[in-house]
Amino acid sequence: QVQLVESGGGLVQAGDSLRLSCVASVRTFTIYAMMGWFRQAPGKEREFVAAINWSGGSTFYADSVKCRFTLSRDNVKNTVYLQMNSLKPEDTAVYYCALNNYFTTVQRIESGRAYDYWGQGTQVTVSS
Repeated sequence: QVQLVESGGGLVQAGDSLRLSCVASVRTFTIYAMMGWFRQAPGKEREFVAAINWSGGSTFYADSVKCRFTLSRDNVKNTVYLQMNSLKPEDTAVYYCALNNYFTTVQRIESGRAYDYWGQGTQVTVSS
């Protein structure tokens, strides 16, 4: 059984930084595993933030967070980190991590439907 647990959210001011963590309880990651981060603000649809290929470490970012957010992973701890810098009020949302352990090239990294497992989410609030 796969379990994803996010942490690290909080209330910060515009311009501040936060680091979110997602710990994955999974027996083994395949070479096709893709970990993604999504967010959902009140009254808005869930949107893609970033993703990382677990084996190769390739990263992908939404245009809205490029150059501000950085993904990394710790293979030993089965943890993915989302470093968020220069936070803006529009970054306020619940952030979710997600996993597809058998990601294929016909799937879209930015689509939530491509992921099979989701965490419970962590709230990020950025005040102006």
